[in-house]
Amino acid sequence: MAKVPSPFRPLNINVLTVSDTRSLAEDTSGDALIHALTEAGHTLGERTIVKDDIYAMRAVVSQWIADNSVNVVLITGGTGFYSRDSTPEAITPLLDKQVDGFGELFRQISYDEIGTSTIQSRALAGLANNTLIFCLPGSTGACKTAWHGIIKEQLDARHKPCNFITMLLGPYQPLVHEV
Repeated sequence: MAKVPSPFRPLNINVLTVSDTRSLAEDTSGDALIHALTEAGHTLGERTIVKDDIYAMRAVVSQWIADNSVNVVLITGGTGFYSRDSTPEAITPLLDKQVDGFGELFRQISYDEIGTSTIQSRALAGLANNTLIFCLPGSTGACKTAWHGIIKEQLDARHKPCNFITMLLGPYQPLVHEV
């Protein structure tokens, strides 16, 4: 029996912007993520903006991770060290498992772009109720760096040797005529 190559498998992705000052009209980071995910072939589910408030973030993300149709949540903003930056504190308790290497790799890639300022990023990722969550800095450049440098490949079944698709969608079952 011939081995069938992995096809692209689109995911349902929600985008949350954490900001005390931005509106949808000014949300260039959210716009960049939406453009990137749809250009890659994924589907935007919901998009919203919440204030940098732990409980507001948890409320939105909890609803999304309880919804089996949501595969991925991209969060932009609130990952720095300012007094109001609380995305890691809001999201970490919701995670079943952390993707420890994500923050490390993001900072490594960012170093080439912004130097030692990358240490002020508390970017993180994890899995909650079979939903993959990425917490990214609020800058448009950082969102593009994370998407193109890490996330895009990890959300593509064709990326080898491994990616998150089988974990999120289960193994690919080719149709009989595809063999």
